[in-house]
Amino acid sequence: MSARTQITLDPEMQRRAHAKAAELGISFAEYVRRLVAQDLGEAKPRADVSVVFDLVTEGEPTDIARDKDKLIGDAVWQEHLAETGRKPQRKRRRR
Repeated sequence: MSARTQITLDPEMQRRAHAKAAELGISFAEYVRRLVAQDLGEAKPRADVSVVFDLVTEGEPTDIARDKDKLIGDAVWQEHLAETGRKPQRKRRRR
């Protein structure tokens, strides 16, 4: 989908740009598009979403919307244990 853009040029620059476009046999709009594309270069590929969110395909699926508080709490707790050098305590069985 294209977006419409308005630019302002001084009259001499506009005259020269129209003349260059005519010399190349293209429209003024195409001339400007090519200049912008040349200046910007190739579009950078988008990152794979799994890299951003560290998604895995193994293990039990999670419902982040429902479990976000527990997941964040677990992550913060693990980081705290790592920083303090402590090990997680085993859960005691109730008799």
